[in-house]
Amino acid sequence: MGLIYHITTSEAWTKAKETGSYATPSLKEEGFIHCSELSQVEDIRSRFYTGVHDLVLLTIDTEKLTSQLIFEWSPSVQNTFPHIYGPINVDAVVDLTAV
Repeated sequence: MGLIYHITTSEAWTKAKETGSYATPSLKEEGFIHCSELSQVEDIRSRFYTGVHDLVLLTIDTEKLTSQLIFEWSPSVQNTFPHIYGPINVDAVVDLTAV
């Protein structure tokens, strides 16, 4: 089982559970949902979510994903990140942690 991570709000996750899948504005705008590996989570949180409250960290089992997962290079930060090309099916989320 491979694990990847995604930070979102508790409210967004609650809505996803009601519909059965989770999507972000980036899915429409860029074609994928941004995720990270565990070692990248804190950097992502500090760069994009400073001052945002009610955050949760989704732990995603990559083997349960129904959408395509691609690890792609980000030249702006010189690192590779997991991107999900489609919504995240809620049953692929195996853990939820407040961050």
